[in-house]
Amino acid sequence: MEYKVYGHDGQALLAFPCQDGRYYDWENYHMIDVLAPFIDAGRLRVIAVDGIDWETWTNKSYWDKRARIEHHESWFRYICDELLPNVRHNPEQMFITCGASMGGFHAANFFFRRPDLFNGVLALSGLYTAEYGFGDYKDGLVYENSPQDFLPNMDPNHPWMQLYRQRKIVFCVGQGRWEDELLESTRIMDRILTEKGVPHWFDYWGHDVDHDWPFWRQQIPYFIEKILCWQI
Repeated sequence: MEYKVYGHDGQALLAFPCQDGRYYDWENYHMIDVLAPFIDAGRLRVIAVDGIDWETWTNKSYWDKRARIEHHESWFRYICDELLPNVRHNPEQMFITCGASMGGFHAANFFFRRPDLFNGVLALSGLYTAEYGFGDYKDGLVYENSPQDFLPNMDPNHPWMQLYRQRKIVFCVGQGRWEDELLESTRIMDRILTEKGVPHWFDYWGHDVDHDWPFWRQQIPYFIEKILCWQI
């Protein structure tokens, strides 16, 4: 597995690629360029991680579904247990998860599964249910990787619930082309967190905002500025 780090100090941002993407996509699609003012000022350090979606979420013709979700779980453990300790500056450092499209799903999934490791999430144009990769197949691991499913059933006294309330939770989605399913899933997550009493910011951009990199390049510096100034 490969990854790339941009910056030397500040809030650590764990950046996930889009569907079937690689760790260098954030640089190639100029997301790092629009974050450069934060990075150069020592306010933000971006860790762009590698993905394996082509072996897990979108590999629908080779491995069976159980093998795919087990492989995803190995990647999840690699990120949490190997990569994060290798890139954190001190044992107490926490990370904000971030991504767009499939990367938005991963950002939300990692955050809601491990709020003890992550102090926030910025999810752009994501689909937050495991049905995307696994259809009507549901086992314990698939359920654990489907925030839209496990959050409504979480006990209000679960220790994660209190951590959620202490974190920075930001979701954004456009209402233009190719955003229909993502818009619906985002609204469902908005409703779930409201019902659970978890503070959050869900921002719905206009009908001229499509599911595409040019709009994510507008959104990410806008939200990062506000997240870095967020006092909770």
